[in-house]
Amino acid sequence: MTKTPLIVLGDYAWDVLIRTNSKLLPGGDTFGEVMLAPGGSAANVAVWAGRCGLETMFVGKIGRDNFGELAEDDLKSEKLDAYFIHTDAHLTGSVAVWIDETGERSMVSGKGADHYLLPSELPVKQLQRCGHLHLSAWSFFADPPRAAARRAAKIVHEAGGTISFDPGSFQLIGEMGVKAFLEITRDLSIDLLLPNYDEGKILTGKKTPPDMARKLSVLYPEALIALKLDADGSLILDKGKITEIPAGSNRLIDATGAGDSYAGAFLAKYLGGSSAVNAAKFATKISAWVIEHLGARPKGNAALRTILRSANGATRTRRRSEK
Repeated sequence: MTKTPLIVLGDYAWDVLIRTNSKLLPGGDTFGEVMLAPGGSAANVAVWAGRCGLETMFVGKIGRDNFGELAEDDLKSEKLDAYFIHTDAHLTGSVAVWIDETGERSMVSGKGADHYLLPSELPVKQLQRCGHLHLSAWSFFADPPRAAARRAAKIVHEAGGTISFDPGSFQLIGEMGVKAFLEITRDLSIDLLLPNYDEGKILTGKKTPPDMARKLSVLYPEALIALKLDADGSLILDKGKITEIPAGSNRLIDATGAGDSYAGAFLAKYLGGSSAVNAAKFATKISAWVIEHLGARPKGNAALRTILRSANGATRTRRRSEK
């Protein structure tokens, strides 16, 4: 039975990006850019893993609406396999993304169809043939879709697959409570944890990345820790050894999706046979390219193609059959 190397389960949403050229004062007006772009943390990870050469399937729930049709067209254009659950009860997800004049982003997520995925709607056969499942905490902050995400993890684990997890949002972890968050995630048999600095800080109470990583490895035993540090690069804790990876760029235009692109690129490399350190070096280059452009999934250019070519031979390319 042929396994799918990676399934990413979770949210597909459309981002309404608003970027100002100068500081917006309360009650004031300014010029900037407003654009609609494909997003959703899970979908972003899936797309970047696919772009980086790993055969990947996305599983998520969308509405029977225009945004849902656009979502299907979007993943088809990415040549990404997708299992969509359709619903008339809820609209396809959407997110307002505010990007200030420094490039930092803040988000307000609407509760779209992706928040209502049920265990009974999961593609069980596909999950049983999954080599690795990636989950985002955006599927855990409420129920549904929490029960579906936890059920998916159990199916994959029982079938011999591995699991990675992104803690998703330090603010929502804080609102839920760290203890409650740990109670619903520590029993998932997580093999790879991909937090950012703020998530590591709130989960551990530690301030330095090495201390965070060590504490996270206690909270999630046996997990490889890939700590995303934005302008400071990233840090890997693998089998007790810490390796710091320098940043690829600090030319920040838009931080939207930087962590998702890192996760997708890391998974593509790591699941393709590279070491965690080499996967992190590659992922850092990808996320550095992303922050220099608007949106979580900017269209590629020569610079991106050069980065992607550097990975050939280390991952299973989805384009072999096209050659």
